[in-house]
Amino acid sequence: MNHATDASPADIDGSYRMGFTVGEHSARHMRRILRTYLAAWTMAELSDDAGLALTELVANVVRHVPGRRCTVLILRRPGGLRVEVADADPRTPHPVRGGDALAEGGRGLLLVEAVTDRWGTQPQAPGKTVWFECDAKHPCRVQP
Repeated sequence: MNHATDASPADIDGSYRMGFTVGEHSARHMRRILRTYLAAWTMAELSDDAGLALTELVANVVRHVPGRRCTVLILRRPGGLRVEVADADPRTPHPVRGGDALAEGGRGLLLVEAVTDRWGTQPQAPGKTVWFECDAKHPCRVQP
């Protein structure tokens, strides 16, 4: 499990973890994996929002991480989902707030913020983990 995950193993109902070298079209494949797990976990209603957030985090790896290597961790937790994308780049991403309307970067994290319930970053040697959580829309439907 990634060091950024604050959940104990008892809080995890299911998980998927894989290391990738990502490219321009990797987000499509990552969304497919995410949707498959969400459907199996009866949380398909989170697919659009979680898929968009995962796409943005993978795009950041493609754009900013030398070597484009990352580890993706998808966790089913009581009442929702947590996704983590870890890479070896120590630079912490920040959303653009106000300022230059023509700035090149930072808007993707505003999307992540808009479509998830929580998100953040956690430094770790040698890089960082960027994570987000989406609460299940119908928590009573989530079954182990």
